[in-house]
Amino acid sequence: MYLGIDLGTSAVKAVLADDEGCIVAEGSAALSVSRLHPHWSEQDPAHWWRAAGDAINALPVAARRAVRAIGLAGQMHGATVLDAQDKVLRPAILWNDGRSELECRELEAAVPDLGHITGNRAMPGFTAPKLLWLRRHEPDVFAAVHRVLLPKDYLRLCMTGESASDMSDAAGTLWMNVERRAWSDTMLAATGLGSCHMPQLVEGTARTGALRAQCARAWGLPVVPVYGGGGDNAAGAVGAGVVRDGEALLSLGTSGVLFLACNTYRPDPNAGVHTFCHAVPGRWHQMAVILSAASCLEWAAKLCGYPDAGSLMADVQADDRTCQDELFLPYLSGERTPHNDPRARGTLVGLTHDSSRARVGRAVLEGVAFAFRDGLDALRHSGSRVDSISVIGGGARSLYWGRILASALEAPLTYRVGATLGAAAGAARLALIGHTKGVADEICTPPAVQQVIGPDELWTAQYAARLPRFRALYRALQPHFREMLNV
Repeated sequence: MYLGIDLGTSAVKAVLADDEGCIVAEGSAALSVSRLHPHWSEQDPAHWWRAAGDAINALPVAARRAVRAIGLAGQMHGATVLDAQDKVLRPAILWNDGRSELECRELEAAVPDLGHITGNRAMPGFTAPKLLWLRRHEPDVFAAVHRVLLPKDYLRLCMTGESASDMSDAAGTLWMNVERRAWSDTMLAATGLGSCHMPQLVEGTARTGALRAQCARAWGLPVVPVYGGGGDNAAGAVGAGVVRDGEALLSLGTSGVLFLACNTYRPDPNAGVHTFCHAVPGRWHQMAVILSAASCLEWAAKLCGYPDAGSLMADVQADDRTCQDELFLPYLSGERTPHNDPRARGTLVGLTHDSSRARVGRAVLEGVAFAFRDGLDALRHSGSRVDSISVIGGGARSLYWGRILASALEAPLTYRVGATLGAAAGAARLALIGHTKGVADEICTPPAVQQVIGPDELWTAQYAARLPRFRALYRALQPHFREMLNV
């Protein structure tokens, strides 16, 4: 058995995979996000650790005893700052935190070659500008920083005592030379740090120590090796078998991602496209990222008085009509691709006396689909080809939403067995590859196809007519977003 642990934003998931990579058990434990001020998004790392234990202990006892290795995956970009005794100095600042816009501008001014070095624009979600924010606003905390770890790598430290990070996750810090797969002294110096503050860089299939005996006892596991793993999106791609050039996945989680595997380094930072290392050696990937995806539906369900998002989805599906008037910008946490605009806000327009809760829900589903279309067009603009798109994440449970997405993207979507397990399944696969010294291309085969959803001809025509309105609405409101936030 191989254990995959995924530290997400809303939950920690743990899965057990057999020697063929098939998932045999899963467990999870919920997490919450603290938003003390506008644009802030934080979590207490102690909660991650407790949730990881709960998720693992939810797995069958006998299967846990058969675990041979562990792989880790997790939410990217989060800044977990530790002192010289590895004590957490403050709550971790998460990927969807937007407070460091000013620091992003300062970082790009200080390092004009930033886009070439990192393959990305400086965005508030990345880790480096968060440390600049700490240096300005919490100087005592910054002065005490001995080590900066990404969320899943904090779990690794607690599990093994080792400080390490895999290439795919570390590429999202803005401290790496992504093409060379190494820390950049230039980028570290620009934030007042050095390589001494960073964990060891490893590939996702590399061993990073062994599980501590006390953890093994608490979780009913043997003392087994822990492997590098990957950032959530790269690990999800490994689980979906998306490791070869031109293969893509659409991840419908709290955020939304269009992920494209690449066999060469192909940055296009000006289009808001991310270029990171893949979790398998010698590969890279591009990503178009929208900050709010499935979370938009949860927001709409709460706003409209539904007990949960599934209830809203049921009403939308019963109504089964595209929106003609209602239009939704899904920028509840700002936006990355293609706008790089932390000031952008969620917007619902076109309401009439005939608008209902189901109409609002449909507008939200379509707005997220339009944002994904923006991302797909940005990837194609970079010169990359997209041969196929698989769907993973919690949003993959809704095939109805898949029909909306396929119609907006004008591309078929492939749903595979185990698609909702996402990054945890990929983390288990990375442990399997590392422990058996397997070949990634042989082990990272796509799971069996469950269903292929193609575009609906009528919806595709309607969405093609409405997409320009969606894009024009953002352009029209952009100055107002700036004024509202006094920027």
